[in-house]
Amino acid sequence: MSFRTVVVTDQAKISYKNRFLVVKKDLDEKYIHLSEIDTVIVDSISVSISSYLLKELAVNKINIIFCDEKHHPFGELQNYYGSHNTSKKVIQQSKWTIQKKNQLWMQIVQNKILNQAQVLKITKTNQWQLVYSYIDEVTIGDKTNREGHAAKVYFNALFGKTFERNHNDSINSALNYGYAILLSTINKEIISNGFLTQLGIHHKSEFNEFNLSCDLMEVFRPVIDHFVYYNQQRSFDQDYKMDLVNLFNHNYRYKNRKYFLKDIISLYVKNTLEYFETGKNYEKFIFEG
Repeated sequence: MSFRTVVVTDQAKISYKNRFLVVKKDLDEKYIHLSEIDTVIVDSISVSISSYLLKELAVNKINIIFCDEKHHPFGELQNYYGSHNTSKKVIQQSKWTIQKKNQLWMQIVQNKILNQAQVLKITKTNQWQLVYSYIDEVTIGDKTNREGHAAKVYFNALFGKTFERNHNDSINSALNYGYAILLSTINKEIISNGFLTQLGIHHKSEFNEFNLSCDLMEVFRPVIDHFVYYNQQRSFDQDYKMDLVNLFNHNYRYKNRKYFLKDIISLYVKNTLEYFETGKNYEKFIFEG
């Protein structure tokens, strides 16, 4: 599996040569083999990119994320077709039953709330038992919105009662940056498996191109939250962003083995989508800190 995330933060030209991504700054050139690269983040509007490189990145299923002048992620490049049988997978996806989607969403919400409770317990924050108690209250399709109730208690316990997710502050900026990288990573895996990001399980907005990705990323959000909690006194600068990016190269446990987070996401997406194809049991990701 590829393992490197390449972040370009200064004025530069990036191009393709003989299976290498080439970063040129003035007289300095760096070569990185495509087989090593998982994601490229272009964190400057002063970067020029060759169309040949863009094509090769797409062909090799390498994520490329673009940031705006404020250094916030705003878009990405993905291949049209991630699998040889994409058409077959999309037809299957369009036939997923409401019953199966609701059953899976219940399990995803339970898994997310479990990980939120884990974060509160690890950080020795009050209310972890209350959040944990919501797990058994989740119904098929989460009709009573235990996810929303748990989230309110969780964020207030983690960041204080005055914290709101829509405020423009350093904590929210860090959360949004981490979530954007997470969303892009999920997008890549869904497309690689031949499915559409637009057709979700629970998220159904006609204005959201990533409904399915928003569904599947939920259980991993607490990983970002945990990191931001311990770094909330830091300035949200370039070093902070790099630490968030590198979080995806940290080891965590999944199915009784340790993997990099980006590899766990790949396995999780594949296993979860197989629930619809083969009836395979849902495999939880349990955050242990």
